[in-house]
Amino acid sequence: MEKEVKKEEVEKKECKEKDFKKEEHHCCKENHECQCKEKKDKHKKKHDEYKQMIEELNKKLKEAENKVLEEKAELINYRKRKDDEVRSMLKYANEDMVKELLSTIDNFERAIKLDDDNLEDELSKFLEGFKMIYCNLVNILENYGVKAIDGGNKPFDPTYHQAVLTEKREGVESGMVLEVLQKGYLLKDKVIRPAMVKVSE
Repeated sequence: MEKEVKKEEVEKKECKEKDFKKEEHHCCKENHECQCKEKKDKHKKKHDEYKQMIEELNKKLKEAENKVLEEKAELINYRKRKDDEVRSMLKYANEDMVKELLSTIDNFERAIKLDDDNLEDELSKFLEGFKMIYCNLVNILENYGVKAIDGGNKPFDPTYHQAVLTEKREGVESGMVLEVLQKGYLLKDKVIRPAMVKVSE
């Protein structure tokens, strides 16, 4: 009887130990799954954070690249403008001097117009030196790109002409230059003085 009791107690004890181990294993399994899920969640969260950080960095990088390109374009445009300004300054560097010389040319032309057809008289001999100086001045100005505007018997062009008088004339259509009262001049391709003209009505 005592042996049977002991046997039952041993069986009960073994059964309890099995149940405990079973429960312990079950608990560990659940805990393991829980920890795995937690790790996965953390990993996913980190992954999302890194992904967002990469996107933000790419966005900032693109903005920085665009800014660099804009500044580079601005610098190129600035250099072009400066180069154009320098070229223009060099091209028309003599403009002020030429404008002042034009009044001297005008005076020479007025003096030369006083000459008559008789080249042997005293006036013609006196004006001969004026003609030489005038021709030299005109040649020098032409070498620097100064040209007189040809306005006689041509249509009036406000770019090159300044109308100071009008006149009705038979056989001439309206808007034609009848007479050049004061010569106009170009410095290369720039009008430095428009021609003062009489225009037909």
